[in-house]
Amino acid sequence: MGLDQVRILTLPKVSDPRGNLTFVEENRHVPFEIKRVYYLYDVPGGEGRGGHAHHELEQLIIAASGSFDIILDDGYVRHRFHLNRSYFGLYVPRMIWRAMDNFSSASVCLVLASNFYDEVDYIRDYTEFSRKIRNG
Repeated sequence: MGLDQVRILTLPKVSDPRGNLTFVEENRHVPFEIKRVYYLYDVPGGEGRGGHAHHELEQLIIAASGSFDIILDDGYVRHRFHLNRSYFGLYVPRMIWRAMDNFSSASVCLVLASNFYDEVDYIRDYTEFSRKIRNG
């Protein structure tokens, strides 16, 4: 797994003068079955979120409102993505370190996840993550 697996997915956008609509279907718009949905909001200015990787979990991260940056790291390369459109989702596969910052006021980060919450799946120490990547 590496950053070559990461990609921005364009989600369906139904335009209407009364307001636009975007929807997401598992195994169609995202390459996994959706088992959990959560969202981050009211992130104070200057704060960051994330700072971990997952052994197995895959995610689609969407700026449902406002904007924020996601910094992804595969143990060799680091790249910053800026999300600011609710019809774009960032696909993050397993074993990618992720951190988030630069949240705009009133932003909402929507996350679709491939598994239920399981603390055992988290890698919260970057040194441990890097060692696992390099040692296979």
